[in-house]
Amino acid sequence: MNIPPRAGVGLKPQHYREILQTAPDIGFFEVHAENYMGAGGPPHRYLAAVRERYPLSLHGVGLSIGAAKPLDQDHLRRLKDLIARYQPGLFSEHLAWSSHGDAFLNDLLPMPYTVETLQRIVSHIDQVQETLGRRMLLENPSTYVAFAESTYAEPDFIAEVQRRTGCGLLLDVSNVHVASTNQQWDPFAYIDAYPRGAVQEIHLAGFTPETDEKQRPLLIDTHNRPVDPLVWQLYAYVIGKLGPTPTLIEWDADLPSWSELLAEARRAEAYMKSHAPQQEVRIARTG
Repeated sequence: MNIPPRAGVGLKPQHYREILQTAPDIGFFEVHAENYMGAGGPPHRYLAAVRERYPLSLHGVGLSIGAAKPLDQDHLRRLKDLIARYQPGLFSEHLAWSSHGDAFLNDLLPMPYTVETLQRIVSHIDQVQETLGRRMLLENPSTYVAFAESTYAEPDFIAEVQRRTGCGLLLDVSNVHVASTNQQWDPFAYIDAYPRGAVQEIHLAGFTPETDEKQRPLLIDTHNRPVDPLVWQLYAYVIGKLGPTPTLIEWDADLPSWSELLAEARRAEAYMKSHAPQQEVRIARTG
């Protein structure tokens, strides 16, 4: 089932029953792949029931695409089985690494944007797409520092990965805002430089504002509150460039009520309607 150009939300166990009882009008649901790699039990029972009614997007957090080691073949096999089981409309992963040796780190860590990193990520994405037999979406990261050895700007690096692999892109607008604030980039210039033609999904999420040791703004990508007004402003700019695009509200901690989460999704749909590029209308003259 394809993902429509509407808003969706992350499917959480706290909301399973209410979603199935109320059958809300919503575009799609997204789940983290690693939460459903067990063989069965209640999570699969509920996910199967939701999947019967709604399109599903699958979002991975554990492939460690950027790690300086081979991909975990067992993890990739489990991922392939999960995709075969639920046939999601989209599958995405992060431009990040989260493993070293035999250790798995509970974080999505950045990497320098160099030729060496580029070759490694391209090789890993090629392997993922060949194994899964489908296109993968790559998500831009939330970052806090830059690597001195980077030789690519982030949008240019992502564009080159996309060109070499043919992968799709997941544009996390909140991550653009977080990284741009932390590193003093212009977020609108970032969007202008981004390879928007490959974007198949958008993420929006809340963040926690803090300050660094020099009292400069520091944003932490916490996914635990409503989308910030400045992110909505940047999202409007993106929709003005892309038109309506599947958009996920990410809320992974301090979960709100189902009604509050649904309201955020409906707000995204309202933005898609009000900020989409206007089509020129030509009226045929007769006479």
